[in-house]
Amino acid sequence: MATLLRGTRSRGVADHAGGAASASRPIAPRRRPEGPISATQARQVQVFGTKKNAETRKALRFFSERRILTHFVDFQERAPALGELRRFAERFGVPSLVDRSSRRFVDLGLQRSMHSDEWWLRKLTEEPGLVRQPLVRFGARVSIGLDEEAWRAWLA
Repeated sequence: MATLLRGTRSRGVADHAGGAASASRPIAPRRRPEGPISATQARQVQVFGTKKNAETRKALRFFSERRILTHFVDFQERAPALGELRRFAERFGVPSLVDRSSRRFVDLGLQRSMHSDEWWLRKLTEEPGLVRQPLVRFGARVSIGLDEEAWRAWLA
């Protein structure tokens, strides 16, 4: 029996010690199934925040206890997108996105600063530590911070 080379796919590529490689055929890209959205896709929640934040962990636990599929976006790994922040700002306003009690807010000396909403949105994409967490999105519904009552209403 031929052993496969490390790092190669198991599509018939055999090592040079034995066996011939299967006929080379192009690997088709994976496609999403077409048609209506499945029940699991419709019940997926996006949670934005950091793993270190206690309220973000509570939000993740809330949805996992109810067996709701969550897609977690960690701000430590990937900064929030401007378009995503705008979605939350349209519903709640830009000032509600800013965590004025965060250490990063105090370290940057922003307590007495007066800036436009557009400046704040750009600053929040550059400094994820300023964003109030968690940001939760369920379809077109959004929430900022720990809001279990709203989440229960979404799932009802």
